[in-house]
This record gives sequence, structure tokens and C-alpha cells, in this order.
Amino acid sequence: MALLTNQVALITGASRGIGEAIALKLASEGAHIAFTYVSDRSAEKAHQLVQQIQQMGVQAKAWQSNAADYAEAERLVNEVLQHFGKIDICVNNAGISKDNLLLRLTPEQWDEVLNTNLKSVYNITRQVIKPMMKARSGSIINMSSVVGVKGNAGQSSYAASKAGIIGFTKSIAQELGSRQIRCNAVAPGFIETDMTAYLHEGKQGENYLKNIPLGRFGKAEDVANVVLFLASPLSSYITGQVISVCGGLMM
Repeated sequence: MALLTNQVALITGASRGIGEAIALKLASEGAHIAFTYVSDRSAEKAHQLVQQIQQMGVQAKAWQSNAADYAEAERLVNEVLQHFGKIDICVNNAGISKDNLLLRLTPEQWDEVLNTNLKSVYNITRQVIKPMMKARSGSIINMSSVVGVKGNAGQSSYAASKAGIIGFTKSIAQELGSRQIRCNAVAPGFIETDMTAYLHEGKQGENYLKNIPLGRFGKAEDVANVVLFLASPLSSYITGQVISVCGGLMM
């Protein structure tokens, strides 16, 4: 039997990149998938992903929803529950970066990153724990970053948001452990996606590779494999942890 047969997973920001890889990975292990996307230009990609997942023999539905908006998050979770009947797994994956030196970082950019990356985790988690508490079961997986652990010049807003996710994750794990709800964080390193393509080019990419013991950038599937582990019964005694997927960058 597959690891996640008949489980329902909600994944934010899953129309591309790491989110898409997570959706496909969880679906391959039998989970029904609810996922979100934000922009109109992602609608066709989301539709294609729904069809791809359904071909695996499980259910899938996409919602255009902004997790950074509390009212939209509340409406989303209610509609997912109406459609699927439950939520067993929640992956808070939605995120953006607005890299800039602090003196050039505008208040608007700071707010946008913190709202999208951190406030969204609060918004969605606050809603999904209600049905999880009734079921006395659930796995919440929050996407942080190695930048949230060690910081990085020019990424103060991104680092702050991802560090906040780690503190939030550890606190929620303590709050909800007695209800058998687990909460863990994944901290990817340099992963090859559309959002990080610029990091892998030319001399800059070579310099980053020098600091990675495994000698390569990560793939989205590398992250998805860890999320699968945390979503499944294989990690039933793991909560409040941060697992780095970084090729040894963080040791």
C-alpha cells in the first residue's frame, strides 16, 4: 500500500517549482491534492498539474488564492474541507524573495516578503488545525530555508521570514503535540527552480558550488522526498524539527 493512501494534502504555491514537485510526490503515494496558485498567469499551469495528478488515480483541485490574506485563507480551507471532507497534511510552501541590501530595501518590499512568506503560514495553519484537532491527527510541514538559519547578505527580509517560520514551527509543535498533530520545517539550500535560476549562473554559481560538499545544486524532488517523509507515518515520532536539504552546506 502507498504511504499516503486516501490522505488529503493541502499545498500552497504549488503550480511550479518545489511546490509542484511536492504535489506530484505526495500524489504518487496516494494522497488527494488540494493546492493553490496566486497569479492569473499561473492558471494554465495549475490546470495542467491537476490533470497530471488525476492521471495518477487520485483527486486534485486547484484554487486561486492568496495565503497572505487571512479571509482568503479561511475561505480556502473551508472550501477544501467541503470538497475533500478533511485535511490530513498541510504544506505551507508559498513564498517569494525581494533581494536587496537593507539600505535599498523599501518598506513595501519588506512587508510583501513577510506577508507572503510568514503571515501566510500563520493564516493557513490557524485554519487547518481546527479539523486536525478534531481528528487528533495531522502533519504540518513549513518550508523554511538555510537562509533562515544562517542569514545571507542582501536577503534580510527573506532571512527574517524564513527564520520566523522556524520559531513558529517549534512553537506549534509544542502546542499541538498532545493532539497528535506534528509540525516540522524543511530548510532547502540552493535548489534549481525558476525562482533561483540566477544563483546558478556563471562565476556566482561556481562560488556557491564550492561550499556544497555534495558538489551539486539540489533538485526540487530532493525537497519533495523529505516532505513525503514528514507527511507519512515513517516520521510519526518526529515533530518540532528543521531538516536541511542542502547537500551539506549546513553542517
